[in-house]
Amino acid sequence: MKNWSGNIEYGPSIIARPSNLSELQKVVSDSSKVRAYGSGHSFNTLADTEGTMIAFSDFDKNIEIDSSNMVVRVPAGVRYGEVAPALYAKGFALKNMGSLPHITVVGATSTGTHGSGVGNKNLSGSICGIELITASGDSVVLDQSELPAARVGLGSLGIIHHLTLDIVPTYEVAQTVYFDLPFEQLLTNLDEIVSSGYSVSVLSMWGDEFADQVWVKSKIGTNPVLTQKEWFGAKIATKKSNPIREADSAAATEQFGLPGPWFERLPHFKLDFTPSFGEELQTEYFIDRKDAPAALNAIYKIRNQLTDLIMVCEMRTVAQDENWLSEAYGRETFVFHFTWRPNIPAVEQLLPKIEACLEPFKARPHWGKVFTNTAFDFSSLYPKFNDFRTYRERWDPSRKFINKLLGTWGF
Repeated sequence: MKNWSGNIEYGPSIIARPSNLSELQKVVSDSSKVRAYGSGHSFNTLADTEGTMIAFSDFDKNIEIDSSNMVVRVPAGVRYGEVAPALYAKGFALKNMGSLPHITVVGATSTGTHGSGVGNKNLSGSICGIELITASGDSVVLDQSELPAARVGLGSLGIIHHLTLDIVPTYEVAQTVYFDLPFEQLLTNLDEIVSSGYSVSVLSMWGDEFADQVWVKSKIGTNPVLTQKEWFGAKIATKKSNPIREADSAAATEQFGLPGPWFERLPHFKLDFTPSFGEELQTEYFIDRKDAPAALNAIYKIRNQLTDLIMVCEMRTVAQDENWLSEAYGRETFVFHFTWRPNIPAVEQLLPKIEACLEPFKARPHWGKVFTNTAFDFSSLYPKFNDFRTYRERWDPSRKFINKLLGTWGF
């Protein structure tokens, strides 16, 4: 059993596929070690276990929309690309989505996965209810006061079987792409550029003095749709683009400022195509947005060392939140997301150089990506890290939900 890009092969002794809550409870209570598998969109061994791996392919898929309370209850194993059309059909929406609709709601939120936008929290910010199976096999609903600790829990508190998310009225989004933004313009006008739409992504190959693409997603009725042919020195796209220049543009969501449903514009990729590129590695680092110009300059100085491996670097923003292990905890956030060619030894040699560039800015790595484990002291990067460890141990004193990777991170 592998992850979706093929760089990780999981090694559980048992793979369980419960079809209902009682079967799930029995699997958890009977297992000495257990972890959950989502969409496999992870690039390290966070989901792995030497015991039982739970796959939700046969589990209940019923999506429950409560219009009076403006929430949706979503089972484990359901992807964003499945929740979104169900909400849209009833006139509702999520506030934001990630770049891929292929990821599961539980897996994405549990690791702090995000979209973009200076006013948009990461995907865990929409959680208003968590239901999970504890180490003893009991099904519990977490108290509202516990959500800041539990929204980004890395699967270490128990096996989540349902999440409840806040929803909003439906809306439309238009997407405009610009090519070749001068690097100096990005540095000088960073706040204005990243605030120019509801969601903004700056994409670079780091091969020259330009950011190759800027994707601006404008919420109709809130943000003006960009139509000018030149914008901060960048040129408006006249042909459809993929975030990864060498990939098929047909896989990308619609562009040219054409309004459409929120879930068909906020992601970069369509659900019925291969997400991103496929065979790749990914790393991602989160810093305080105020440090972004200095961090951009630091990466720029080593750009020649990136070009042989990089497929694209996407830079985004995430609003701060209160969730203890969220990469955006307590600070307005700027994100460097690197997609690499699948050369594991070369990437592992390169990462310490990037991490050294970002170390002065207290960079937090994405929990589900590839990074140098020994380079990060999570107790210093996350003010509530030790509080989370204490909270986690109360739920799971036998360490049923801890695997080797979590152990190396200090859990």
